[in-house]
Amino acid sequence: MPGLLRGVARTAVISGTATAVSNRVSRRQAGRWAEQDRQRQMVYEQEAAPMAPAPPPPTPPAPVAADDMTAKIEQLKQLGDLKAQGVLTEEEFQAQKRRILA
Repeated sequence: MPGLLRGVARTAVISGTATAVSNRVSRRQAGRWAEQDRQRQMVYEQEAAPMAPAPPPPTPPAPVAADDMTAKIEQLKQLGDLKAQGVLTEEEFQAQKRRILA
């Protein structure tokens, strides 16, 4: 009789453990599926959301003031002098000229 009880008890423990593991796996898988469903729902909601209006076009640049133009001309003269003295190469001169005129 003790051998029979031991066998029944062992079967009950194994069965209980298997049930607990199976339930845990099922809950974990259900959680993963629920998370995937939430992510899909968020994507669908974003796609269905109305598009935001386009930003207004940039304002055109303001006309150059006379003082600003005078300052640019002075800078260009200084650049020309530096190039003539051999301090600046042609490439450096052109790059600085583009920067000033931009």
